This record gives sequence, C-alpha cells and structure tokens, in this order.
Amino acid sequence: MVGRFVRDEFLPDTKSTIGVEFATKTLEMSDGSYIKAQIWDTAGQERYRSVTSSYYRGALGAMVVYDVTDVESFRNISMWIRDLKTNSEEDCLVMLVGNKTDLSDDRAVTIREGRSLARKEGFAFIETSAKLSTGIDTAFERILEEIYKRMP
Repeated sequence: MVGRFVRDEFLPDTKSTIGVEFATKTLEMSDGSYIKAQIWDTAGQERYRSVTSSYYRGALGAMVVYDVTDVESFRNISMWIRDLKTNSEEDCLVMLVGNKTDLSDDRAVTIREGRSLARKEGFAFIETSAKLSTGIDTAFERILEEIYKRMP
C-alpha cells in the first residue's frame, strides 16, 4: 500500500515488509497548506512483533491492514490493536484497512466483518486494492487530513 501511495507503483513480486520500511510524501491539505507525512510500514508477521511495536510510540496515526482473502490476517488484527493501544499515544488516530479487494473471488473476510470490527474499536474503516490503486489515496488522505486537523 505504501509503495502505491508514495510512488504510485505496484510490484506484484514484492516481498512482505521485513521489520520496518520508511517513506515520505508531501500532500496538500484541504485548506491549501502542505504537510510532509512520514510513513512507517511495519511488518505484520508475528516474528517482527517485538521490533515493530516500538515504532508505535509517538505515532499520530496508524493504519491496521489485513488481507481480505486471509481470515488469519483478520483474526490477528486484535493482537495488533492491543499492541497499538499499549504502545501508542492515547490520541493516535486509527484506521482499519482491508486490502486486496481485487481478489474478490478469494474473499474470506466480508465488508460487514471489517466494518463491524472498526465500529467496535472506534476506528475509521476502508477497503482498498494496492494492485488496482483503489481506495489507497483516499485512505491515506482521510487519516492525514484528520491528523492535520488535530495539530495546534
């Protein structure tokens, strides 16, 4: 998702994130101001959990992403939410993101399930496809605009 948003590229053979990857992008906000977003893409695999949780400290926002074709990735969301709540600031904005909607024939997690979890946790929710670039800009722009509005 980050590669699609920052560089507008999708590389189908890209390996999963290992540890943490960093990217930046400058965006124009609704009031005409510009912000430079620093985006940290942390690995979602269990083996990187101890490394990635330290990156939550000081984060102004977070996207918790699951694969709509993988029930296990959706089940693991509760663990990542716990880690996020434990290690981030209380006012960290969170968006739940279901990715890979282009693989509709392989869908294992419904929109209703994603939306229900987001509502239960008080998070924003969106579904995306990094491959088709569907919803990616909207997801990032929504959370960044909300973060910007909270800035003094």
